Amino acid sequence: MTTFENTAGYKIIQNWMSDKGISPFRFQVQTWHKFGNGYSGMVVAPTGFGKTFSVFLALISDFLNHPEQYKTGLKMIWITPLRSLSKDIAKAMQEAIDEIGLDWTVDVRNGDTDPKVRQQQLKHMPEVLVVTPESLHLLLGQKDNQRFFKNMHCVAVDEWHELLGSKRGVMVELGISQLFHYVPKLKIWGITATIGNLDEAQDVLIPYDIKKTKITAKEHKKIEILSVFPNEVEILPWAGHLGQKLADNVVPIILESKSTIVFTNTRSQSEMWYQLLLNAYPDFAGQIAIHHSSIDAELRIWIEENLSSGKLKAVVSTSSLDLGIDFKPVDTVIQVGSAKGVARFLQRAGRSGHSPFETSKIFCVPTHSLELIEVAALKEAVKQKVIEPREPQVLCFDVLVQFLMTLAVGDGFYPEQLYPRIKQTFGFQEMTEEEWKTIIDFLTIGGNVLKSYEEFHKIVVMEDGLHKVTSRKIAMLHRMNMGVIVSDAMLKVKFISGGYIGMVEEYFISRLKKEERFILAGRVLEVAMIKDMTVFVRASKGKAQAPSYLGGRLPLSSNLGHFLREKLSGALNPKASEKELKFLYPLLANQEERSHIPREDEFLVELIKNREGYHLFMYPFEGRLVHEVMAALIAFRISKLSPISFSMAMNDYGFELFSDKEISLNEENLEKILTRENLMNDVISSINSAEMARRKFRDIALISGMVIQNYAGTQRSNKSLQSSAGLIFKVLEDYDPNHFLVRQAYTEVFNAQLQEQRLVEAFKRIEKSKVILKFANTFTPLSFPIKVDSLRQTLTSEDLDSRIHKLIQQARKIR
Repeated sequence: MTTFENTAGYKIIQNWMSDKGISPFRFQVQTWHKFGNGYSGMVVAPTGFGKTFSVFLALISDFLNHPEQYKTGLKMIWITPLRSLSKDIAKAMQEAIDEIGLDWTVDVRNGDTDPKVRQQQLKHMPEVLVVTPESLHLLLGQKDNQRFFKNMHCVAVDEWHELLGSKRGVMVELGISQLFHYVPKLKIWGITATIGNLDEAQDVLIPYDIKKTKITAKEHKKIEILSVFPNEVEILPWAGHLGQKLADNVVPIILESKSTIVFTNTRSQSEMWYQLLLNAYPDFAGQIAIHHSSIDAELRIWIEENLSSGKLKAVVSTSSLDLGIDFKPVDTVIQVGSAKGVARFLQRAGRSGHSPFETSKIFCVPTHSLELIEVAALKEAVKQKVIEPREPQVLCFDVLVQFLMTLAVGDGFYPEQLYPRIKQTFGFQEMTEEEWKTIIDFLTIGGNVLKSYEEFHKIVVMEDGLHKVTSRKIAMLHRMNMGVIVSDAMLKVKFISGGYIGMVEEYFISRLKKEERFILAGRVLEVAMIKDMTVFVRASKGKAQAPSYLGGRLPLSSNLGHFLREKLSGALNPKASEKELKFLYPLLANQEERSHIPREDEFLVELIKNREGYHLFMYPFEGRLVHEVMAALIAFRISKLSPISFSMAMNDYGFELFSDKEISLNEENLEKILTRENLMNDVISSINSAEMARRKFRDIALISGMVIQNYAGTQRSNKSLQSSAGLIFKVLEDYDPNHFLVRQAYTEVFNAQLQEQRLVEAFKRIEKSKVILKFANTFTPLSFPIKVDSLRQTLTSEDLDSRIHKLIQQARKIR
């Protein structure tokens, strides 16, 4: 290390940092040294410790040491997962470059970049370009695109843990494979927070046989986790309502802090909490703001700038502020409701206390009392440093089809040369030659089934074997529809008098009638009319619905579920020292008295009979998505014993099956119902897997370009897209059931929606557990929140309130 520390590059950077009153961390110096020695690799460090500068300054240091090895033009591509991060990162890089004294330029290229700036970049590339995965692919779709990259030295992927495990991660893999083809000596660096599968994360990013290293920071961010307790413990808790009571407890935390980010899990929850805080403390008007991805980009940028400068006292946000350059004045983070996972919780906690040596302070606000057990579970997970893995996606043929179209729109490709390069990527190492040929056939002639339809003949095979898109219309439509983030069709929200407010999902707004009110960007709006893909509104007052978004159903992670079961198991132990468990003692004692608290080696089943009918509750603590599948499976198995129909409800802790007929369940047949035997066959029988695959195929059809969403100036509705995709799916199922995209649809249903791996693990655990069957005639503290969730789906808020109070009164009488 001594020789490196004597280099000109190191000394210049060291002096620059000294002038700013800082010194480099050991992991930063290690990165600069390894980079200079020709290594690729991954940097692992906590939020706020300068991960960005570890890789970025490695390039600067290497250039200062060996300027003769660098030619003019683009030297580094910096890939970031969010457009909102790009501006902050580019600004920080440009400031460093200017202060060090280089004449380099850092530019941003994404969907928010002015078209004139994008055109200028194509003529004269900056030295450093900050892009999203989609923007990189659009560059690869340019004619003669190799000229942009030929003098590059490094591609860096920021927040790799956020991209890994998604189709955008697969986009990054494919994009890097093309860059690596252009520049065989290219260095590939990933930057990540800690995840549970670091070695695999590096293999996915850098699958090539080159010099590589993993550099892990020894430093750890100190985190203080504090619970916000209700004024009293509720014996029968229910989700959502506690926020209204706890807003008064949150106000003093915000007032005592310089600046605060209030994190919620959904956009609807952020809208609700913005209103709650204003109602609780009207003087917050003008001092707090709301930030999520459906709000107009200009307003979001204004909020970020004012949070950074300290002018805003608090911002209520979704995951849209999870990542990026730290906001210096932010000294407090508040998490509303369950964080659902350890990694997400740590990421959010790290947004406060911007200095590496400051303690990040995060307050946890439960939306119902039981979530306080989750806080105790989170504390244990953080203490034991247990963090979830991010499983990489493989054989995403829809993404590959899109990528091949991108290359064909650019300079074209020769399949026999491209195949071995694609096989080198982690995501497609298991692809067969037969599958490759089928994909090429699909893109050139539409495959066996669709060859009669001209619109599926997209790529032309030239005389020399070059595969290329020659139609300007096909190329234009491909560029307009590139990307792998598929959400419901979004409608613009505008005032009738003019002025853009933001976006809402089609499925939510289509349920509202004229003059009904909803909340967006903290405003109460009244629907005036819906025309094409725009909702015209008037400003209004009074009660209004917060938009619900389909993306809001985050699953509880398996790690958090494990610690949750562990904490609940010992909850009544007199030696349990956690404040959360002590506070909840009356509730937990009530659960033990009415039913049972499951120990770690137990599985609790409750059968409750009341005036309404018969309720079966089970508590796997595996998260809502797994419980959705389990509920259907258990209902199917019970109905095989005797014909019976159920309605279902679930939350992250368990699920309910409700019937007006008696449920034939006892300790003898319960073992058969909970068996792991024939598990996935029974799952397939219990759900309409074909219908689920058909709906999943819509996303695959959009990504692969079989169905087009965006035309010049227009966007097709969700209903229209589903109809087109459904028609293609039926044709393929009937005439080519083994089609690679149909197979992918079923695979995604099993892996993502049916959570096959996690489901199997849950049943393995249940099989080893002692099953405890309890009978009751009133709801228990564990079952009550699930019951309330089922009522919420069918009742208005006023009816729901009165129904809940009746149920609570009944429970008290029965006691």
